[in-house]
Amino acid sequence: MKAKEILFAGISGTTFMTAFSYAVSAVEKENFSEPERLGQLARRLLPILNKKEDQLIGWSAHYGVGILFTTAYDWLWNNKGIKPSFKNNLLLGGISGLAAVAIWKATFKMHPLPPRLSFDKYYLQLVPAHIVFAVFAGLAYGLLSKTKNDELKEEPPAINAEVEES
Repeated sequence: MKAKEILFAGISGTTFMTAFSYAVSAVEKENFSEPERLGQLARRLLPILNKKEDQLIGWSAHYGVGILFTTAYDWLWNNKGIKPSFKNNLLLGGISGLAAVAIWKATFKMHPLPPRLSFDKYYLQLVPAHIVFAVFAGLAYGLLSKTKNDELKEEPPAINAEVEES
């Protein structure tokens, strides 16, 4: 497992995904922000939380899940012969998006106080949001992996092996 690549890719993918969700929210005039929804769910379970605390929980959970998804991608990229190519990342994102829809549906169904929102629109934006996540996570992962591989290929500096004669 490559911790640096996973963290960088997870943070990158999650950041671009979140930007996408905010853009869709602006167009649809409805809040689709995953971190805000996670914070809202936490506050409804624990009403003693203040706004800052529920935001911290929401954002931490969102980035944590992004890193978990990237850990799964890392395993696929390194153990199943799937490389982080654009085409493969689109496919991983689509699959991840469908998994996310199932997870969010179950979460909202089990939660005692789910938020009021247009669930169909929310689920519909999750699939492309996860495609954005996977594409940018894969790009970041590949970039860092390539940089690391390039550094390993560089020849070490020559060591001066002259021997002084007495």
